[in-house]
Amino acid sequence: MAKPTATKTKIAITDEVLDDLHSRLVRTRWPRPLPKGGSWEYGTELGYMQDLVQYWLHQYDWREQEQQLNQFDQFRAEVDGIEAHFIHQQGKGPDPIPLLLLHGYPWSIMMFKQIIPLLTDPVAHGGNAEDSFTVVAPCLIGFGLSAAAQEQGFQFERQADLFRNLMVDCLDYPRFGVQGGDWGGIMCSPLGYKYPENLIGINQNYMGVMIRHESDPQPDEIRGHGMETAPLRPADPESLRFWKTFERWCDDEGGYRHIQMTRPQSLAYGMSDSPAGLAAWIVEKMRSWSASDGDVENVFSKDDIITNVMLYWIDSAFSSAIRIYYEGKHNPWKLRPGDYISVPSSFAVFPEEHTPILRSRAEAYYNDIRRFTEMPRGGHFAAWEEPELLANELREFFRPLRTAQ
Repeated sequence: MAKPTATKTKIAITDEVLDDLHSRLVRTRWPRPLPKGGSWEYGTELGYMQDLVQYWLHQYDWREQEQQLNQFDQFRAEVDGIEAHFIHQQGKGPDPIPLLLLHGYPWSIMMFKQIIPLLTDPVAHGGNAEDSFTVVAPCLIGFGLSAAAQEQGFQFERQADLFRNLMVDCLDYPRFGVQGGDWGGIMCSPLGYKYPENLIGINQNYMGVMIRHESDPQPDEIRGHGMETAPLRPADPESLRFWKTFERWCDDEGGYRHIQMTRPQSLAYGMSDSPAGLAAWIVEKMRSWSASDGDVENVFSKDDIITNVMLYWIDSAFSSAIRIYYEGKHNPWKLRPGDYISVPSSFAVFPEEHTPILRSRAEAYYNDIRRFTEMPRGGHFAAWEEPELLANELREFFRPLRTAQ
């Protein structure tokens, strides 16, 4: 097979796409109002969405946002038969570590805008040149500007394979670090297990629940949705706390996850047709999963919110992005009992993460944990919410590993 080649590009959405978007926003058909007193507990609040759409129509400037994203070096490459779009930003330092930054859902590469300069040019932000990274930040396959897989079964393990091949075969980085949140954090597990020879170290701010069954599954077990891997009766208080927290989250907020795991295509028709509907679906998560204190604009400006949504709207990427949930459920990858991930690892634990990382769980799967850092603040979108905290954690973790590249 021929070596994949990266081609430099620019983000340049056509006027036709923007004109079509504008016409759809103008014709937004709003739902009936909620009962008096009803607000965000029902989902995205109507008044907020009406204000956001008015801003989108009359003040938001995609071309300005496009220009900001194009300040980073954008590339495309066909890897494993799929065209991936990624930022490849060279580090300014004597020996920068290649670092693969992996986002999740409903994230996009927009959420790396603040952290990339901190990592690539630490001197400009009060750090040391010796701590620099060369950052590779792809749109996950099916997300944003990356193409969609045209085969069934392309789940998070296959994405991990592809991004390892992007780093090693295409970009000639035989050893690299990886940082991941949400699905990107979940991908760290197969990356670390399957390719330890390629990884300098793993940092993640999300671990998830898909690593393996925590008890021997029995054919007559009855489990609620999302709880398939949980022990029936957690043996220790910390495990019980973790699974009860996750159970409450599934009951209160996990409906989106169950739909996307079971019938993603039915949802995709509405989200591909209505930009307001798509924004409402995503804004709810940006508000409730971040450390927003109930006001999403405490964390994300309207420009930030809309730009993130745009990267799902363009080329109907939402429909292919959410298939990762279906494929992960129906084509699972899990560690076998007794297997561990032995790559040097670290965990950045943000207090308002919806699925907390517990050290006891991390140690059940990763047997070379070098750092486990409890952060003072921040939520699910750590690279955006607290870029300085996460960048400093990455510098501290990788500093002693640099001589082992």
